[in-house]
Amino acid sequence: MSGDRPTMPPVRLPSDAELARDALSAPLFARAAKLARWAGEGTPVGAGGELLAGQLRAATALLGLEGEEDGTTHTAEAWQLALDTGLVEFTEEEPERAAGGEGEEAAEDEDEPSGTARVGEELATLTSGSPQDILEVWLAGLETVLADAATPDLGDLVDQLDETGDIDLDSIDWNPEEEADFLDGILGNLYLLTAIDDGEAGRSVPLPALAASLIVPDDMDEPTDDVLEEVSDAMMRLDDQFRLLEPTGLVRYQPVDESLIEEIDGEGHIRESVDGVVSDVPEEEDVSRYGMVALTPLGLYGVRARMLDAGIDAPAVGDLAEADASALLAALPGHPEGLVRTETELWLARRAPLDAARELLAAARGTDEDSPRRRLACQQTLSLLGAEAEPALREVLDDPQLGGLARVWLAERGAADIPEPGEAMVFWLTIDTIAAQLAARGDDAVAASEELRGLVVGLVSGHSGFFDAAWRVDHPATAEVLEAMGRLHPDKKTAKEARKAAFKARSRR
Repeated sequence: MSGDRPTMPPVRLPSDAELARDALSAPLFARAAKLARWAGEGTPVGAGGELLAGQLRAATALLGLEGEEDGTTHTAEAWQLALDTGLVEFTEEEPERAAGGEGEEAAEDEDEPSGTARVGEELATLTSGSPQDILEVWLAGLETVLADAATPDLGDLVDQLDETGDIDLDSIDWNPEEEADFLDGILGNLYLLTAIDDGEAGRSVPLPALAASLIVPDDMDEPTDDVLEEVSDAMMRLDDQFRLLEPTGLVRYQPVDESLIEEIDGEGHIRESVDGVVSDVPEEEDVSRYGMVALTPLGLYGVRARMLDAGIDAPAVGDLAEADASALLAALPGHPEGLVRTETELWLARRAPLDAARELLAAARGTDEDSPRRRLACQQTLSLLGAEAEPALREVLDDPQLGGLARVWLAERGAADIPEPGEAMVFWLTIDTIAAQLAARGDDAVAASEELRGLVVGLVSGHSGFFDAAWRVDHPATAEVLEAMGRLHPDKKTAKEARKAAFKARSRR
């Protein structure tokens, strides 16, 4: 795993077959496929492939949207998606027109056709392609909708045409790259919030919190009025964008309550301050009025695919199933706790227990900075193996780095004839275990960890002269562990002894 690539926590994804079914049933894509079949071998269309007025009405009725306020808009969006994804192909040529009757009547109230639209080759993919083929079509369509979501309303653009007929971007305060980056950042943060919640899609995030995650600086305790106003403006943009994205199947979205929105100078604004829902943790029934959004399983797949294309390391549970033990043990410490067991079970399922144990133990050796966490991950993985793995554990009983954890594994299974460890091995295992816990928690969490504090107190009280022996341990993390024990132990005298021991250990290097 490259150290200079951004890395995301792993996520759980359904099978490709399930995701493909979700893609086919997403409203926008289902409509696009239906319109493609309707287009058949020839439908007269406008210069850009757009449906003419009569066809648009017929297509809207076909989709059952004629009674909806935005029915024709939804139909036009589905038709455009069909064009963009190759479900429909457009040929720019004058089609033959029917003489008399309905054809003449249509000619009177429609724009003149400039080409013909026919069913495209990609429509067959939706019926006979593999799940991955279907998902590729869905991803291609998603890209076009994301581009639309990052673009101002067409009416606004027309209003801003300059005398040359070009769009004056400065006058509408719109930077295409910035807008696309903003939406990518929002989806990235939504993905991250989903991933750290055991990697399962479906977690709803309040819109104010999501907007604030990209706008409010990390070091700002209380957002200023200007920042809150920026969050409010971003919420209105996101409200429009998520409404557009929901029919793709990317997100599940509960829009902002209309009663909270007021129009000022032709633009929507949040009537009330979002201070409370950004700074505090309000009741769910209150915050939901400001909008709630969740990535669907298909959305999780889609955002991950875009991250991978952008060079971001975005693993999925199961990616490590065919990897070697070194890759597994290196990755597991970064997994959310709820995903570690799932990942290890998938890895173990592809190996014989004895072979797996030997591979894990070999990968756990080392004196590098990450080795304590690697051995902790090894110990956790070995705990899922039964008696078939015992020979591998007995083979390392004399290993100074692995002998301690091997004895623990054997003892937990009630094995006989376990040799007593020497004092050096006991202290080495103690330092190694605490080093792994410190690395897992981080400096801020260590100070607040009652569990770790209890472990330190128990170790010191259970062994007279603990620090006099501990500073001599030949482990690369001895000094750091003793220093941390000094911070954690509640007794000032004992804490001082720990710090003195850490100084001695450091002087040995």
